[in-house]
Amino acid sequence: MIPVEMGKSMESEKIMLRKLTEADLADILAVEIKNKELFEQFSVTRSPDYYTLEGQAARLQRQEENRQKDKEYNFGIFLKDGTLIGSINLVQVVRGPVQSAIMGYTVDQDHNGKGYATDAVKLLVGYAFEELLLHRIEAGVKPDHIASIRVLEKAGFHKEGISQKNVQINGVWEDHQMLAIINPND
Repeated sequence: MIPVEMGKSMESEKIMLRKLTEADLADILAVEIKNKELFEQFSVTRSPDYYTLEGQAARLQRQEENRQKDKEYNFGIFLKDGTLIGSINLVQVVRGPVQSAIMGYTVDQDHNGKGYATDAVKLLVGYAFEELLLHRIEAGVKPDHIASIRVLEKAGFHKEGISQKNVQINGVWEDHQMLAIINPND
C-alpha cells in the first residue's frame, strides 16, 4: 500500500495537526525539554541524546522512513497561531486482515485541560479511518492517568481491560488500561 500523502493539515476549531518537519526541530526540542518530567511519567525511558537537536532530527528521519513504509504516522499538535503544543501518532500500523494501529500523544503541560488532546485524538481517528482505512485503533494508558483515559473516552474509545506489566517506564514494568475504537464503517 502506498502511504497517504500527509502534506495537508487537519483542523478543529481550536487546533491543527500537521506533519512535523525539520523547520519544527527547535520547537519540538523545546516542548520535549520543558515537559520532560511530565512526559517521562508516561513514556518509555529515553536516552540523553533524545533531548538534543541531533536526536530529534534522527527521530524525525526514522518517523519519515516508517511513514514511507506505512508503519507509522506522526503529527504535531499546533494552536491556530502556529504554536507547537504537542504531538500525536499512530504506530505499529498492521495491514492485512488486522488493519490496526496504536495511538499515542503528548500535550504541553501549560495546555492540558483545554480540550486540545481530545480534538487531536478525534482528528487523528478520522484520518486513520477515512484516509488510512484502518479498522481498529488501540491506546494504552497507565490506570492512574485518569485525564488521558477521559480524553480517549470523549473521542469514542472504550475500555477493554488491563494489560499487566506491558510497558517499561523508568525501569519499571507498568500496567496499562487498554482502550480501543473500531471504524464504524466496517
